[in-house]
Amino acid sequence: MRIARRSLLTRWRRWRSGPTLRIPHGADDVENTNRRFLLYGVMPLWFAPAVADWVMHRRSDIEHTSGVRESAIHALMMTEAGLPVVAGLTAKVNPLVLSLMGGAALAHGATALWDVSLATDKRRVAPIEQHIHSFLEVLPLTAAAFTACLHWDQVRKAIKGGVRADDWKLLPKQRPLSAGYLGAVAAGVGLCIVLPYAEEMVRCVRARRDDRNEVPRQP
Repeated sequence: MRIARRSLLTRWRRWRSGPTLRIPHGADDVENTNRRFLLYGVMPLWFAPAVADWVMHRRSDIEHTSGVRESAIHALMMTEAGLPVVAGLTAKVNPLVLSLMGGAALAHGATALWDVSLATDKRRVAPIEQHIHSFLEVLPLTAAAFTACLHWDQVRKAIKGGVRADDWKLLPKQRPLSAGYLGAVAAGVGLCIVLPYAEEMVRCVRARRDDRNEVPRQP
């Protein structure tokens, strides 16, 4: 067991040592087209609606309505979307990663329903915000679907329960994505998701603290 764990850690230490995965310029076959759309279409599409949703929360005065509770749900949803993204970008796609993606997409959808149920009871959720939500909800499913199409052999293994021990291990990609691409994704996530929603949480926590410290007026 200890030897197997050490071997797995060694693989991850060397995960950048393999040849970088590149999409040939001008390639228009189905596999490369799907991969191009997944990497350069689906991933960036996450950023703009995330910022737009944050703006809607700010305009509806979330810190004085649904407050910390809804902001915490947003953090949970980002985690549910973020973990499979990290796995898909850095780990070998196998039954474990596909199961993580599918399970996270379902959990994200359920949490989104909880989020809207709470929000509509506490603040005004404008039609445009609801439309933004629908866009954000479908992205994890879209990413999981395109990943499954690119790795149909692993889907079959997952359906059969996995035939090898490595099918259920988190292994590094044999052909990792370029450092430049991963850096750009990390920067986009930081600027468009982590920073705005961290600011939202800070506002909500401050508003709750101010409400608790407010001295009731004498009649």
